[in-house]
Parts: sequence; C-alpha cells; structure tokens
Amino acid sequence: MTNAAKAGLDRRQFLKQFTGATTLVAATGEVLAKAPEVLPPIWKQTSERKIRIGIVGGRFGCSFQWHEHPNCTVAAVSDLIPKRCQALQQRYGCAKAYESLEKLVLDPSIDAVGVFTDAPSHAKHVLLCMDHGKHVISAVPACMDLEQAQAMKAKKEATGLKYMMAETTYYRRHTMMARRLHRDGAFGNLIYCEAEYYHPWPSGSGERHHLAFYNGKRTWRYGLPPMLYPTHSTGFLVGVTGERLTKVSCVGHRPPGDEMYGEDKNVYRNPFDSGMGMFLTDRSHPFRCNVSWGIKAHGERAQWFGDKGAMYCAASGGQPTNIIIPGKRMRSLPNFWEALPPPLRHASGHGGSHTFITHEFIDALVEDREPAIDIYEALAYTVPGIVAHQSSFKDGEQLAIPQFDPA
Repeated sequence: MTNAAKAGLDRRQFLKQFTGATTLVAATGEVLAKAPEVLPPIWKQTSERKIRIGIVGGRFGCSFQWHEHPNCTVAAVSDLIPKRCQALQQRYGCAKAYESLEKLVLDPSIDAVGVFTDAPSHAKHVLLCMDHGKHVISAVPACMDLEQAQAMKAKKEATGLKYMMAETTYYRRHTMMARRLHRDGAFGNLIYCEAEYYHPWPSGSGERHHLAFYNGKRTWRYGLPPMLYPTHSTGFLVGVTGERLTKVSCVGHRPPGDEMYGEDKNVYRNPFDSGMGMFLTDRSHPFRCNVSWGIKAHGERAQWFGDKGAMYCAASGGQPTNIIIPGKRMRSLPNFWEALPPPLRHASGHGGSHTFITHEFIDALVEDREPAIDIYEALAYTVPGIVAHQSSFKDGEQLAIPQFDPA
C-alpha cells in the first residue's frame, strides 16, 4: 500500500476532523454535512521528545517553522555564505552555527538534518547525512539522475534512517481536498489528470536576475531543465492517488535567441525552457504534466476528472476553485489546520504547505514511522521528470520509467 493510500480518511473521519464552512458532497450528489466553524483538534501531543534538527541552506531553509513545533529544537544551522547563516540563526533563535554541512553532520547531538541546498547537491548531501547517522528532509527534487535515485534508495534501505522530500504540492489545500475526495470515492473512477507548474523568468526580467544569479555569478537555476524540477506537478497525481508513472512522451520548447538555453549555454547542456509531458500510469490513466520557465502564467495547478466528479484548482488566469460532484459545486476549501499543533496553525509558504511539511517530518520521527513523502514516494515524483527530459531530446519518443518502490 502506498503512503497516499495509507493517509486516507473515511467519510465520517473526514467530516469530524476538518474545519471550515465548506459543503461536503457525496459521490451520490447529496450534501453530507456542513462542517462547523470549530471542531475539537485532531492533533494531540503524545510525547515530550524533542527532535534536535540542523538546518542547512539559508535561503529556502529560513521558510519553515521548526522552532514553533513542540517536539523540535533547532540545534545548529549552516550555510557557506555567512550572511545567510546569520539569517538562519536569527530565524530559528539558534546560537550554534557551522561553516559547512560537512562539519554540521559531525555533531553527535543532532538527530536530523534539513537539506535546503542547491538542487544538484541534494542527493549528495542526503547521502552524506545518512552516512553520519542523521535522518533527512530535503528540498525538491530528491535527485537529478537515475544513478542518484538508486543510491538514495539503497542508502535508506541499508541504514533504516528516515528520509522525507519537502514537496509543497502534497500539502496544498487543493491537493489535500482532492486526496480526501478520491479516498471517499467522490470522483468515481479517476480517468484523467493534468497538472502544471509555471514560473516564468524571461530574459532581462528581475525574476531571472534574482534566481539565476548571485553576486554576478550564475546559480544552479541558470539553464535548469524544467523536467528535472517536476515534483510540483507530478505531486498532484502521485500524491493524490498513489499511482506510479510508467511511460512518458515529452516535447521540449527551445526558446529562440535566449542566452540561457542551449546545449552550449549552461552546465546542464539544456536547450529547453519548457517541457510538456504525456504520461501513462500503472493503472493505465493518462496524465498531462507541464513545467515551464517561459509561459506567461504563474503557479501550480491541477485538474482531476472522474466518471462521477471533477475538481479544478484556481489558476493564475483568474479561474476559481471548482469542485463538481454530480449536481453540486464547492468553491471554498477548509484550511485543515486542526491537524497541526496549535503553534503551527497559521498561514505559511507555498499555499500554506510549509507548516504541514514541518509537522509531518517531526511527527514521523517522534512516532518512529515513515513520513508521507518517504524515499519511495519522493522518487516516484522525481524520476518521471528525469526520463521526460530524456524523451525531449528524442522528439517525444515514448520511454519507460524505471520504478524504485521496495521489492
């Protein structure tokens, strides 16, 4: 059973446990209930244990709530750039700082490490942490090639340590609602899904200057192949149904005259600013998945289509959230905060997902269980994009996607 399946709630639990004035609709079309404004919290502290975490990467690493979780203490921080290291210390009220991850992992008092470094280094840094006996949460993507994927799986299985990928899509309200509706059978047979992540940064824009350069030097984002950063899109399907993507045909867009894209213009030898993939799942469902740095739109969204119901995310074009279950519609979503410890019940980054990511990793360590987006789920989100990028160089040839689930 996949973690997405294990995370499902039955209809009665769903109605009891989540707040917000949202009308919940059965697969039959009848209105089941209107959730009251206040319900008893579903989170209860069962342990006084404190996870001692080290946070590495002072840009994205500053955006989580480790210092607010009742079962967590930020024991140390690190960044190669002193200014960013100081930002981490200030954010988390942490006195101890290390010059590098390599030094931080030697600290025997640290239980776990948050790896929020450059994407090409994620796999290397995760392996380093596990080699020193640390549980790890990393930013997305988990890895950049198939060899890294295999190495991460092997290391996790050899050590028994916990790994989680901090994919924000999994904990966006739309995805959480879709996951519950799918478990409840409200979509019926989910025939088709489509997802897209658009983050434009055209030549000459402030966004390109901000992301692709630091102090006049190119960052890891310069020329990044879009399909090597697929998880904000793939998470909308894999994170809802637990399906595995088994085949892909992907077409890449080569922007004419752009100084950043071309096989001789960046370290990735990447000519594409956009990738449009058509995937097939292990349940024979088609899934359209786009990632683009060029399309004039912004954000992540998805649409789920079943033979009994459908759901549409709000989009940057102004379209509202729309949930259609036979004869009924719902355009507002609960915030699901009752699942969190009280200090974390507030707005956070990437559609409110950061507080949920913070809690899930710490809670998994306290309860000694695998986190929702464990190594197998992380690779199921990440690896399809690696193969899709390969397909783009072959004019969209359909390629098989290797699987990394446990034997």
